Amino acid sequence: MKHFRISFIVTIVLMACAGWWGYNHGGLGAALTALWITGVLGVMEVSLSFDNAVVNASVLKDWNAFWQKLFLTVGIIVAVFGMRLLFPLAIVAAATGLGMTDVWTMATTTPDEYSKHLMGVHEEVSAFGGAFLLLVFLNFLFDEEKDVHWIHWFEEKVGKYGTESLAVLLTLLAVLFCVGLVPEAKQFSVLYSGVIGIAIYVAVGWISGLLEGEESDGEVGKAIQRGGIGGFLYLEVLDASFSFDGVIGAFAITSDVVVIMLGLAIGAMFVRSMTVYLVHRGTLDEFIYLEHGAHYAIGILALIMFASVKYHIAEWVTGLSGVAFIVISLWSSVRYKRQLVAQ
Repeated sequence: MKHFRISFIVTIVLMACAGWWGYNHGGLGAALTALWITGVLGVMEVSLSFDNAVVNASVLKDWNAFWQKLFLTVGIIVAVFGMRLLFPLAIVAAATGLGMTDVWTMATTTPDEYSKHLMGVHEEVSAFGGAFLLLVFLNFLFDEEKDVHWIHWFEEKVGKYGTESLAVLLTLLAVLFCVGLVPEAKQFSVLYSGVIGIAIYVAVGWISGLLEGEESDGEVGKAIQRGGIGGFLYLEVLDASFSFDGVIGAFAITSDVVVIMLGLAIGAMFVRSMTVYLVHRGTLDEFIYLEHGAHYAIGILALIMFASVKYHIAEWVTGLSGVAFIVISLWSSVRYKRQLVAQ
């Protein structure tokens, strides 16, 4: 429980802020509504991002204490205020040509208009996030040095023939397929966003090797596993790819940007706490297929993001698909442990 102490404290503070915000905009009834919606959004964010916590833990467990603490302190500030508040505001500012102050005024005074602008760039954001997340999944799948396989026959085969170049090629093809799903007026912006997602993933590995004095040989996964600034940037971009899906889903519940930020911030805190718990308890070593389940969940999320440029996919489908892989991987891990004991 000590790993979640700070999250509970932050939750109490943010729930109090939500109640105060609601009370000042509509009295006691609005305060109770704001409290309820904030709690629902917090739970939704945790359910959508549990696989994010597992992947974070799989990377953090090999880092030194300094970079772990930096990610769990500075990183949470970036995650809560940067990705859940400033990132959507910046996207609307870029789409409308308005300044950040004007967009904030729009978000707090005319939230329906703000929501409309945010939804208007959904295709571009989905292409960006889908490309980045698909590369995360494919490079995990193609890692030939991975000695633990969940779906043995499949992972051994693709690990033998897959490379990072193939991962980039497949992701580019997925982006091109995604472009074909959108109207002609959107095709260039969607293509541009998908390519940017790929470029950022590759650039993170290059920056990691450059700043840490290592040879940048194109092995992005290895560079990230070493930790340092490259790995830190990788996890923050990964969090951004996850968080925007939650922001879009939140607007289906409420258009109040302040309540959305508070609710998603609570969820982000608990995701960070789960990351710490998984690292300190050695859960990934105890349940050996949990990391696999999380990466398969990320792969499914990437495909869902690509498909969502044309088709509406309910948030509960996204959440349950990730949870399903996590649960199945946990069950497989427990069964594997029992087989070892029996032998």
